[in-house]
Amino acid sequence: MGTINQRSTVDVPRDQVFAYVNDYQNVPKFMFGVTRFAPTAEKTAGIGSTFDVAMDLGPKTLKSTVETVEWVENEFIRLESVKGFSANTTWRFADDGDGTAVAVEFEYTLPGGIAGRALGAVIEPLLGQAIRQTEANLSKQVSELA
Repeated sequence: MGTINQRSTVDVPRDQVFAYVNDYQNVPKFMFGVTRFAPTAEKTAGIGSTFDVAMDLGPKTLKSTVETVEWVENEFIRLESVKGFSANTTWRFADDGDGTAVAVEFEYTLPGGIAGRALGAVIEPLLGQAIRQTEANLSKQVSELA
């Protein structure tokens, strides 16, 4: 399993940053490579909400269904894969002066064997870049809202 961590500070109040990240409609806007983030049922936020995800990384599109397994308003969101590409994402939000400290952790598991090594060679170099670009996009977008 691989893990990528990114931390940043946004000069926007925590409740606004959390609300933006928590709104599934915003995810393709700020999350690098995500072309689809669609709810699979009526529940679109909080524990038990599920989403179909497609993420383009170079020549490969990774598909997954994720479920919100932990959720604390204005503090914490954890999504875990329940189908498809195995990836879990954790978002943490904390006050930082007049702004918000945002920490994101992306954990992924590649399949074994030759196919897994080939996939890793394609996507692993892009994942760190994707998380950094996601942070930059999020910072810019929520700052424009303030």
